[in-house]
Amino acid sequence: MSEERTHLKGLGAFIRSQRRLAQLSQRELAKLAELSDPYVSQLERGLHEPSVRVLRSLGNALNVPIETLMTQAGWKETASDTGDTITAIKNDDALSEAQKTAMLEIYRGFTDSGADA
Repeated sequence: MSEERTHLKGLGAFIRSQRRLAQLSQRELAKLAELSDPYVSQLERGLHEPSVRVLRSLGNALNVPIETLMTQAGWKETASDTGDTITAIKNDDALSEAQKTAMLEIYRGFTDSGADA
């Protein structure tokens, strides 16, 4: 399977999981995103590569940032370095120092636990 096809399948699975988390049917999501029911079905099955406009509509309907959908579609690189995540948490002005400390502890707990196994 090509890398593009893999990304489309992953994007479709992500859209489906977000739709289910939002407790929406495909029809309800289609209506909220102003898309057709069959098109949403095809997107969830990874059969079409959506445009930025479609990703924006889906993001708005699902309350998911378009950047997240673009990453799932393979259009935007993800930070693969642990240092990038730690730096992002430390530099996030929206978080208090206590929140930053808690998030870093949780993040390190998840990432360090795999190293010990």
